[in-house]
Amino acid sequence: MADAGDDPNKRRWLPLESNPDVMNKYVKGLGMKPDYQFVDVFGMDPDLLAMIPQPCSAMLLLFPINDKVIAHEKEVEERIKKDGQVVSAQVYFMKQTVGNACGTVGLLHSLGNNLDSITLGDGYLKTFFEKTKNMSPEERAQFLEADDEIAECHEVSAQEGQTEAPPRDDHTNLHFISFVHKDGHLYELDGRKDFPVNHGATTAANFVQDAAKVVQQFMARDPTEVHFTVVALAKTD
Repeated sequence: MADAGDDPNKRRWLPLESNPDVMNKYVKGLGMKPDYQFVDVFGMDPDLLAMIPQPCSAMLLLFPINDKVIAHEKEVEERIKKDGQVVSAQVYFMKQTVGNACGTVGLLHSLGNNLDSITLGDGYLKTFFEKTKNMSPEERAQFLEADDEIAECHEVSAQEGQTEAPPRDDHTNLHFISFVHKDGHLYELDGRKDFPVNHGATTAANFVQDAAKVVQQFMARDPTEVHFTVVALAKTD
């Protein structure tokens, strides 16, 4: 799916569907080995979370952006700018400058913060992370925007979902973000924002439960909204 708030004059891709099969085929084509894969998360109840294979290294949330979300994000941004926050230098974070690219940015955030556990063979992803590891979040965004190879792979994947991809110029309100565990903290990574958001301490063992609590906070801001989907990156081999 797509993301809101894009500059209409910027380059735009087709929206990516929140579908593990599509995501796995996408990253496999870019050189990722299948020992870790994206899997569906069927709900936030403990019994459903327990179905996620372990270890789980990242969670991707697709959610609708509305006035309530925007107001909350502004409050969080102002609080962080005022009070500060701890952000590990090891967090891989990038901005998003391509319209409808939030799915790919979410995947890159999920993988880029787990290079010590996932396996990348020779291919696009290995080269991308090697070239961008010392870049700023803005430089990484520019690198992605100028890269035709991943744009083409994204376009192919966007057309392989279960639903027909909407036109690239459509402005839907759905957006991908990623949650990762890094250096003892839970981070929210959103390419629309200027920085990661630290949601507090976590561990590898508690990551799924702690990330689920934050996802539930997103859902609670508009209880009548049903357009939430969650996908996890987990070891399956």
